[in-house]
Amino acid sequence: MNTKYYDLINQTFYFPQEEFTLNKDELQFHGIDLMKLVEEYGTPLKFTYLPKISQNINRAKMWFRNAMEKHDYDAKYFYCYCTKSSHFQFILNEALKNNIHIETSSAFDINIVETLMEEGKINKNTFIVCNGFKRDQYVTNIARLINNGHKNTVPVIDNFEELDLLQEEIDGKFKIGIRIAAEEEPKFEFYTSRLGIGYKDIVPFYRKQIAENKKVELKMLHFFINAGIRDTAYYWNELLKCMKVYIALKKECPTLDSLNIGGGFPIKNSLAFDYDYQYMVDEILNQIKIACDEAEVPVPHIFTEFGSFTVGEAGGALYQVLYQKKQNDRENWNMIDSSFITTLPDTWAINKRFVMIAVNRWNDTYERVLLGGLTCDGDDYYNSEQHMNAVYLPKYNKEKPLYIGFFNTGAYQETIGGFGGLSHCILPQPKHILIDKDKNGIIATEVFSEQQKAEDVLEILGYNKRKEQ
Repeated sequence: MNTKYYDLINQTFYFPQEEFTLNKDELQFHGIDLMKLVEEYGTPLKFTYLPKISQNINRAKMWFRNAMEKHDYDAKYFYCYCTKSSHFQFILNEALKNNIHIETSSAFDINIVETLMEEGKINKNTFIVCNGFKRDQYVTNIARLINNGHKNTVPVIDNFEELDLLQEEIDGKFKIGIRIAAEEEPKFEFYTSRLGIGYKDIVPFYRKQIAENKKVELKMLHFFINAGIRDTAYYWNELLKCMKVYIALKKECPTLDSLNIGGGFPIKNSLAFDYDYQYMVDEILNQIKIACDEAEVPVPHIFTEFGSFTVGEAGGALYQVLYQKKQNDRENWNMIDSSFITTLPDTWAINKRFVMIAVNRWNDTYERVLLGGLTCDGDDYYNSEQHMNAVYLPKYNKEKPLYIGFFNTGAYQETIGGFGGLSHCILPQPKHILIDKDKNGIIATEVFSEQQKAEDVLEILGYNKRKEQ
């Protein structure tokens, strides 16, 4: 009988996989010896594997290039990075090596953009697509960017008042986009996205506020749905509705030449993950071209705003199983040396599942377990995988430490968790390291941030300040 953890993985999935291989009974990630990381840096440990960012950007560029050649699509493709997925400098530095553009969502994003300009990381040819609900400081910052000469800044109008607010602060002519308020899937609690302007209102809005406005040049229509880019009747229906708006608008607005299809590429959340990216890109461009050809309008340039797809698969978290609590005849709780709520908040907030695998002891027998975090919150647990309603790991043995890894965690977790601030039950944030490879494949690591100390937390809470007084 096959009872080893290796047997379980091997008979359930195709294994090894592109990023996951074994060295004897220990897991390697993109050729990185994870147990060596554990021995050097300890756990809990967050890491970012920087080369994966560039790899995914260039994969996407290749898919769009292939599709444009296949369908004789006579326009350009622009890859934007959605900064809200991860604002860290090391992420932007890696992403911007690949001739990409930037999508922003709030006021401080513009300060980051200005810093990148000063450092020469972006230039006047870089598009800055400004999304989100804009008020006060965000409007002021966008205006400053444009007034200082960055003409490829494109604020995307989210509501009827934003255009007036922008015009009050921007000197001279500027480019804009308009966001469509897409209709959501039937399972959603609301019918229409809170973001953007309704399908039926866009052409009237253009006629009323833009058509005769010599200060504004409409360049882009923005389309995005929360469910992401998936091969469903719902997605294709919304895309076709978007194209009807684009075509109607294009016939009245000669300057309109770009369609922004947002983000939404899924990332690997299970060893069983299967998604045909090239097919989806082919079909999106095919549908756009068919609609434009039938209407006898030129095909638009395509913008995307991939965030999770850019950075998600670059991140990971390693934990040690500290102890096993047998709470009844059926439930074994493996307690990790950190918290899911604080280090992987999406597992708690939206029941998100990441790739979870044992790092060592693959030749040991396995058992079904529940994973518990260290906070005293009943929701601090992880109890199932994307592909099955369970978690299986090598059997707990207090004489043989067990380490586990969560992978593809690089998007949103640090900012949602409040990096550098307070965490639930004031558990310390883990050490975070950066991993890179040179052109010869030599791996190099460096510490980005140390594990939080008691003094750091006390300072935030005001205790050290009071003591100094």
